[in-house]
Amino acid sequence: MARRRPANGRARWAPAATCALALALTACSAPASEPTTAEARDWDDVLAEAEGQTVRLWMYGGDDKGNAYVDDVLAPAAEELGVALERVPIADTADAVNRVLSERQADVPDGEVDLIWLNGENFATGQQAGAWLCDWTSMLPNMEYVDPDDPLLTTDFGLDVNGCEAPWHKAQFALVYDEARVEDPPGSIAELLAWSEENPGRFTYPAPPDFTGSVFVRQVLYEVSGGVDDVPLEFSQEAYDELAPELFSRLEEIEPSLWREGQTYPQDLGALDQLYADGQVDFTMTYGPATLPDLVADGTFPATTRVLLVEDGTIGNASFLAIPATSGSQAGAMVVANLALSPEQQLAKAQPEVWGQYTVLEQDLLPEDVQAGFEALPQSEILPSYEELSEGADPEVEAAWVTALDEGWRRQIAAG
Repeated sequence: MARRRPANGRARWAPAATCALALALTACSAPASEPTTAEARDWDDVLAEAEGQTVRLWMYGGDDKGNAYVDDVLAPAAEELGVALERVPIADTADAVNRVLSERQADVPDGEVDLIWLNGENFATGQQAGAWLCDWTSMLPNMEYVDPDDPLLTTDFGLDVNGCEAPWHKAQFALVYDEARVEDPPGSIAELLAWSEENPGRFTYPAPPDFTGSVFVRQVLYEVSGGVDDVPLEFSQEAYDELAPELFSRLEEIEPSLWREGQTYPQDLGALDQLYADGQVDFTMTYGPATLPDLVADGTFPATTRVLLVEDGTIGNASFLAIPATSGSQAGAMVVANLALSPEQQLAKAQPEVWGQYTVLEQDLLPEDVQAGFEALPQSEILPSYEELSEGADPEVEAAWVTALDEGWRRQIAAG
């Protein structure tokens, strides 16, 4: 079969897989080492040291709302605390992790990366190499608003956080459809796959390792394996060899019924969203469904956009801010991470027109005025509440599963 290409005409796995392979090789070449631990101290001392520091936050640059939030809301607030926050846009979080690992190996004392927005395999890769500053999050005053027993925040794709990253926001995978074109929406992942076969050309998903395409594949893994209880969260080659064949077999079965007969896949979520907005497909998907009302309000998505509620729930996780051990502005980075956790910033970030991200703060622990602010967030018929969306949420598998499934998809689906 001819090599398939993404909608933009480039071989879809070339940059992503090369980066993933480089990341894997770097992680393997970097010897596992103990993390650098932060010295416990009073917060006033941290603030004093942070005064005048510049913090370079490396984060995915393809999210326009996220970029605007950091530049227009978070950075000015950091400046008031004496810290200059500079956003460094990157195409792939692995680029930031690779830079940190290279600096770690070279014993660079003041690296280019002070803070990274990340989770999953990127956190795990750095953790293996002792690349992160650890034992610092307990010093953040705003951690008092975080539930210490929330499993989404104490683990990151199966790996204990251990004070090596501060929570930033939660995410819940959601399937999205146009009810004007889908009269009888499917009620489960199995029904969605069957719907795609009954409605050729009207469904597709982004090519892994795109974050959203990757989580869709994991959601299908849970479905074809009999449910989340039948998939061990900890990765093993034995489990992969047992479960992956049926997953890829099912994805191969639906491929001829996908958009453009599966000969090409959207390279990323933005490309899928455009197909949906243009009416070429009837479904899209997202980790951040709170942004949907704003996308409808500005005319990007049709007014008949709705979130698909499926039985047994969908995958939920959280993303974090990590400080590299090589940062020369660690105090400033801690101040930014604490600021990002503040009730005021979490509420601002939750506004659909700002970024529409789900908070990591426990509502019962918040000041009453902030609780009222969260309760006043716009309600919409487009999507259910976070509580309803996250009810029965599926856990994330260990990061090694993600890497293996992405690579398996590349070999068995992309290369066909």
